[in-house]
Amino acid sequence: MSNSNDPLNVKPDDPKAEGANSSPEFVEDSGSRALAEALRSSFVIVKIIMIILVVVFFSSGFFTVSSKERAIVLRFGRPLGMGDQQLLGPGAHWSFPYPVDEIVKIPFSEFQTVRSTTGWYATTPEMEASGTEPYAGQFLNPAADGYTLTSDTNIIHLRATLRYRIHKPLDYALNFVSASNLVQNALNNALFYSSVRFTVDEALRLKILVLKEQISSRVQTIVDKQQLGVTVEQVDLQSIAPRYLQPAFAAVLSAEQESRQTNEVAVTYANRAQSSAQGEANSLINAGETARSRLVQTIAAEARYFTDQLPYYERNPKLFMDRLRSEAILRILTNSAVEKFFIPEGQEGQVRELRTLLSREPQKPSRQP
Repeated sequence: MSNSNDPLNVKPDDPKAEGANSSPEFVEDSGSRALAEALRSSFVIVKIIMIILVVVFFSSGFFTVSSKERAIVLRFGRPLGMGDQQLLGPGAHWSFPYPVDEIVKIPFSEFQTVRSTTGWYATTPEMEASGTEPYAGQFLNPAADGYTLTSDTNIIHLRATLRYRIHKPLDYALNFVSASNLVQNALNNALFYSSVRFTVDEALRLKILVLKEQISSRVQTIVDKQQLGVTVEQVDLQSIAPRYLQPAFAAVLSAEQESRQTNEVAVTYANRAQSSAQGEANSLINAGETARSRLVQTIAAEARYFTDQLPYYERNPKLFMDRLRSEAILRILTNSAVEKFFIPEGQEGQVRELRTLLSREPQKPSRQP
């Protein structure tokens, strides 16, 4: 006997049996289609996202180098290119993004600055910004305060600021992890090396420029030996005595200033006295030269006169002597107010007599017209 409830005995042309069997199949096809559509949409979105990520990834490799910089591309830590080709000049460039490539930019033409970390007393950036000083105390604290020694075994504080320029970017960027730290160490070394070659007065006042040149030269020697590829451009130096000794140094400076002023006054007086004496000496010398010249000219004129008169004397000595005597008497008695008498020698040595009438009548004054 056949069971009417057995689904195997249901005929295909039975409407009830057909409706009961077609409903699950229809539901299953709709779910599959919806899932397929969802997966298809998800794959499209994933593809778009991946394309965007790829574009972003590769576009992030673009970078620019300014005119004051040079760049080096490190691929897995190793620079690309050989020699000078490793340097990228100013402009736009592309490389694989990190972590494949790494860009190292080097400030090629700009000044780099480092400051010494030794030789100065303990202070803070906040104090320096506000212009305040820490408490000086009665002595130096070696655990906190830095200092250097001078050639005369004195203690001073030195602080230097170094400006340098990178002239070999490859050496500066590739030979060391942090070349600026080595430059700073060279500056600290130069402070101690140079200060012991100067006395305390030379380091603080007398030879500050020479000390700066010594520090600059020492730093350049060290960085050249280490092949850092930098050139020292300028050193700014601060040098002071220990703060607890400032009154003593101020007293010495005041005494030196007073001594210098006294010396300047003395030198001024000495120069003035020397100038006055030199002027008097020059006046006496000029007067002596004038008198000498006048005497020489007079004697030369008289010699020339006697030389000119020699022929006349040789022709007639007696007449010449009488003429000279007459000229001399006239020259001597020209301005005499008394009566003048001239008695020439007699012939053959005879003495002539002069007789004068003592009771003569006084002469009448002549009338003026």
